[in-house]
Amino acid sequence: MKIVILAGGSGTRLWPLSRKSSPKQFIKIFNNRSLFQETIERNKPHQFMVVTNETQYFLVVDQAAESKIKNLSYILEPMGRNTAPAIALACLKFDPEDIVLVTPSDHFIENVDNYRQMMKEAETLASDGYLVTFGIKPSFPSTGYGYIESDGTNVLSFKEKPELALAKKYLEKKSFFWNSGMFMFKAGAYLNELKKNAPEIYSKSVKAIKKTITENNITRISEENMMDIPSDSIDYAVMEKCKTVKMVFADIGWSDLGSFDELSNVIPKDTDNNAVIGQHLPLDSKNNLIISKTDKLISTIGVEDLIIIETDDALLVTKKGHSQKVKQIVEKLAQINSPLTDIHTTVHRPWGTYQILLEMPEKYKIKKIVVSPKHKLSLQKHFHRNEHWIVVSGMAKITNGTESYYLKENESTYIPMGQIHRLENPGKIDLVMIEAQVGGYLGEDDIVRLDDDFKRI
Repeated sequence: MKIVILAGGSGTRLWPLSRKSSPKQFIKIFNNRSLFQETIERNKPHQFMVVTNETQYFLVVDQAAESKIKNLSYILEPMGRNTAPAIALACLKFDPEDIVLVTPSDHFIENVDNYRQMMKEAETLASDGYLVTFGIKPSFPSTGYGYIESDGTNVLSFKEKPELALAKKYLEKKSFFWNSGMFMFKAGAYLNELKKNAPEIYSKSVKAIKKTITENNITRISEENMMDIPSDSIDYAVMEKCKTVKMVFADIGWSDLGSFDELSNVIPKDTDNNAVIGQHLPLDSKNNLIISKTDKLISTIGVEDLIIIETDDALLVTKKGHSQKVKQIVEKLAQINSPLTDIHTTVHRPWGTYQILLEMPEKYKIKKIVVSPKHKLSLQKHFHRNEHWIVVSGMAKITNGTESYYLKENESTYIPMGQIHRLENPGKIDLVMIEAQVGGYLGEDDIVRLDDDFKRI
């Protein structure tokens, strides 16, 4: 079986834990594992095709390596065009007879044994040429999910996200199921239905694949070809129009964790029904969700039904039942061009990470930089800042103008404004450095790349 993992996302619903550069599937919430890693784990030992973007690709690679998974290939989209094109691009890389499971990377599934049994049922149907969807028995009248009306395995209709009154009626009828967003079919069966029901998506996806070059299991779609593909979901483009759809009932302890209220339901509780990740000291506090991603202790006194989310650079406090409005906070931050929507203080790059330790805009910025073994940053220059580098541990190879030299622990160097430079880790352990930037503009976009191992020029 081929497993297509959809690993994009905007990082809005679980802000400030998630950001645009690191959406919820990459947050390590469950025993220091991410939802993406859990998705890989429950689908081993099949072959994986991950559809993601350049920004998140290196997170995918790092987390797959942590999970000791090597049989991955990638499709990198320059921008999202929804699920129908993403799945088409993946299926065009397979044999038409291959059985394909399409799964989001950000879903929580508690019962893995039931999940694997469900996959066997779906595989039998997919082998017979059906397009299979997976229905979740509703536990409450959700207005955030689409619904499937089903008579056993026969799909009668697909329903849009309903208003609350209609969702309550669906809950009463017992024949309506949440649409999980997971699908299984033969690659050729999906492409044939796409060609019939959304011919432009099909033809433009074929064109995009034909014009790509795959290197080291990475297929990069050009911005021009991706923009040319109409944006649509698999539900609208294919499933709602297809006459050969079947549904498998999924009793798997499923949630798409679309809000902090839903996340609270799947985190273990203390004796006062507080769901806690991190350090929490309660006094007369119950039914709260407390998440701290730093070393800070959060203490609460006499509070109930609160959601408190703490990161290095942001604090969210809301009442339970209101966490769907977090997206509105993100929208307000985007309106003022706040970097808090995009990145954490620790940022992943293809060569390693950097962490902002201290910053005063238009004055200085201090970073901790970690470069992975045998990796190097791009050959680059900056127009508005000078940089001072101090090696904390490891060995650094420095290109500074026409000079090239090595620095070891407790040695430093200076990169003047406008100077072409490069930082490289030639060793076998992480290179850890402190970088002090001084200048009138310290934005991450003040960079001109002249050479880059990761095709970012």
